[in-house]
Amino acid sequence: MPRGREGGMTMDQQTSRGPTRDLTEGPITRTLALFALPVLGSNVLQSLNGSINALWIGRFLGETALAATSNANLVLFLILGTMFGVGMAATIMVGQAFGARDPDRAKRVVGTSATFFAGVSALLAVGGYLATDAILAALGTPADALPLAAAYLRVIFVAVPFINFLGFLMTVLRGAGDSRTPFWFMGLAVLLDIVLNPLLILGAGPLPRLGIVGAAVATLVSQLVATAAFLALLYLRRHPLRLVGAELGYLRPDPAILRAVIAKGVPMGLQMIVISSSALILMGLVNAYGSRTAAAYGVAAQLWTYVQMPALAIGAAVSSMAAQNVGAGRWDRIGRITRSGIRINMVLTGTLVAVLYAADRMLIGWFLPTDPAAVETAARINLLGGWSFLLFGVTIVLFGTMRATGSVVPPLVILALSLLGVRVAFAYGLQDRLGSDAIWWSFPAASAVSMLLAGAYYRSGRWRAGRPGPARPAGGEAPDTGHGLPRQRADVSR
Repeated sequence: MPRGREGGMTMDQQTSRGPTRDLTEGPITRTLALFALPVLGSNVLQSLNGSINALWIGRFLGETALAATSNANLVLFLILGTMFGVGMAATIMVGQAFGARDPDRAKRVVGTSATFFAGVSALLAVGGYLATDAILAALGTPADALPLAAAYLRVIFVAVPFINFLGFLMTVLRGAGDSRTPFWFMGLAVLLDIVLNPLLILGAGPLPRLGIVGAAVATLVSQLVATAAFLALLYLRRHPLRLVGAELGYLRPDPAILRAVIAKGVPMGLQMIVISSSALILMGLVNAYGSRTAAAYGVAAQLWTYVQMPALAIGAAVSSMAAQNVGAGRWDRIGRITRSGIRINMVLTGTLVAVLYAADRMLIGWFLPTDPAAVETAARINLLGGWSFLLFGVTIVLFGTMRATGSVVPPLVILALSLLGVRVAFAYGLQDRLGSDAIWWSFPAASAVSMLLAGAYYRSGRWRAGRPGPARPAGGEAPDTGHGLPRQRADVSR
């Protein structure tokens, strides 16, 4: 197999000295699990960050502020999701390049993608900032929560480029087999956010009392610091994907690579938009039941992010492993990678679902300590919707394998059918008969359909016809509730 070179050093020599990992050799289950552990840790930290921030807001500012952040975070999810597909496409192409032992192609993909990613993220941030009031009004944000949501969201829009670029760095490093570095910098961002939140919400020493705006400022500062530190360490460590010297010219977009990234990234970005659109529609239905139900749903969605974490982590590992093996021509390992991912998911997700049902009222009470009625509503939401993530875990692995080969349109079609054609239709169509329960039952209904359709397409084998990115320059995902940030993973299924 030909070896790519960088300054006289083969990629094998680079990866043996650095944090990157060759995912084309070794026992599949053990390699998959070891690679997934830091990804799982990153997902835990990211979810913990969102939950602790919600806890601060709920306790210090009340359920109206909590409902405001639930609405604002749905908008953030949509904005980030529009660019998430580009990051995932770059990840797959980097993984394929590493599998093919072609470091120069990997760097060209990173350079082109980084420039495109940064530019479009900035435009989205400016447009979102200017349109904040119109966006929240279209969402049907409860009147009592609207001023708080607007103040919070405007600051979050300023943070969007940094949130986006940090996520981009994490995903492309995982494509190169490095899941440890993203974990440490996710930890840095989370630690800063958790510490700054109460200080800026309540005010401490020279820090002003900012209320709900303080929670958004904490996110902005933590993401900015983590992004700057991440870039600095990549260069200090001489990471194989850093751009130096003449390679900085790779930041000028290569038309062929950009076309490939967009062609693969747009369908995956559309999947995020489908997820967000479904979540926004459901949030509109939830809001019609008032701030109490909206706050209860926001808390249930926070807990669901933890239940989804094993699926997101294993999905990231499966996608990275599959991409490298596709690049190396090791098709004999792809099916075994997929089966191992599904088995691990079922065990881990099943355990967390059991914990959710055993301790949900205690956990919900941490967020809503003064409203027993809201606690009961959130418990009802968990009861009806929580088990659906067992099915979600299967779908996420199947989609991750498909995307690693470049097959990105069928998952989009399946996602649209299951979320818009089943979930939204179910929630709307059965409201008169089931009331708000129709919304919670729509989660398992959509999950079952997406799993069955994904399984049928996987068994057909047509996804193997997908093609990687161009061989020469001319190649953690998102909670389906739409709450929280898209996980840095190579799959955005459901």
